[in-house]
Amino acid sequence: MNLKLPQTTHKRIVVIGGGFAGMNLALHLKNTDFQVVLLDKHNYHTFQPLLYQVATGGLEPTSIAYPLRKLLRKIPNAFFRIANVENIDTDKKIISTDIGSLEYDILVIATGTTTNFFNLPQASTAKMKSLKSISEALDLRSYLLENFEMALLEDDPQKKQALINIVIVGGGPTGVELAGAIAEMKNHMLPRDYKELDLTKMQVHLYEATDKLLGPMTENSRERALEYLKNLNVQVNLKTAVKSYEDGVLYLGEGQQLPTETVIWTAGVKGKSLPGINPEAVLPNGRIKVDEYNQVPLLKDVYAIGDISCMITEKLTHGHPMVAPVAIQQGELLAKNFIRKEQGESLKAFEYFDKGSMATVGRNKAVVDFPGKSIKMGGFMAWIAWMFVHLMSLVGFRNKLIVLTGWVYNYLNYDRVLRLIIRPSRE
Repeated sequence: MNLKLPQTTHKRIVVIGGGFAGMNLALHLKNTDFQVVLLDKHNYHTFQPLLYQVATGGLEPTSIAYPLRKLLRKIPNAFFRIANVENIDTDKKIISTDIGSLEYDILVIATGTTTNFFNLPQASTAKMKSLKSISEALDLRSYLLENFEMALLEDDPQKKQALINIVIVGGGPTGVELAGAIAEMKNHMLPRDYKELDLTKMQVHLYEATDKLLGPMTENSRERALEYLKNLNVQVNLKTAVKSYEDGVLYLGEGQQLPTETVIWTAGVKGKSLPGINPEAVLPNGRIKVDEYNQVPLLKDVYAIGDISCMITEKLTHGHPMVAPVAIQQGELLAKNFIRKEQGESLKAFEYFDKGSMATVGRNKAVVDFPGKSIKMGGFMAWIAWMFVHLMSLVGFRNKLIVLTGWVYNYLNYDRVLRLIIRPSRE
């Protein structure tokens, strides 16, 4: 079986992954002489920075997703297939998928990342929740609400406490933003919905193995974020590593234990490398080594962009940060370099334009480090800046409008209206 693509005399560029990197690469190859084939296991692009708002009932999932076919409909030379890539033969230039095989002239890997549980036992990680996809966000939302429904019926005080205790592992932007959102649910929404529960006993814990939150940000922003979380009654535990999670008990360093039925892991990611890629090109964290043109040095006509790629330089010994602006800029530049190469022009090396870093910690609270990190901002104005940047980064006018409407409603009513259990995980 093949992918039923039109025959072409032009070079075929196959892009694996419809995230920020792959999407922008395809868009910037519009009206070129290449045949562009985009493969993804989903038929939509996901705006991952707002997944935590789907998980906490603030946004509907369709507002942060956009159909890939709609993105490509105005690109006559681009084609899309839903497929899971099973193997890549880089010598014969053939990709094997669950719907057939495909030959390529140029391969671009933009598969992004997946959750990295590091060396935790599989028995522990199987019971934890992660937040890397819309499916996981919906599962988490239903799971959280189910626990409160069960707590209403529980007579055992210890089991009841475990059901309303929520633990977030990882003090990066996702962990901090999720902790703030859940704390606001505790302060405003949950007491109105679950009047029979004593939610003053509910505990929101955030564990971070290092000595600081929001590692890449400035010290000023990190301290502000910590203060905001504490004001929301989030129990922030720095320099505290998770050892295991068994039978509803989270085991921490120095023999600490915490009973909880909800552990959300946001502590790390790793590259989603693909079978067939030379192991020498793959780093221990799953990312693929690339040169300054995003080409994989050990493989001919194979490129990697976005979070999966790791461009190590003297200044960046661990590669670029795994954030959307890097992926967008790499996708755009690589498309332009493909065009330059066909026209016999010299290629341009990738240089990341840092647009700064930001994180929100709840209502009217956010931290922003501007480019160069010499200018910092916090509080209400930083929160407005965070909303504006994320709103403008969404794909499609409809999504922008729906998200803005949802935010305004939530702000005025101190509410999260989408608290629906649509994926029950228990019988």
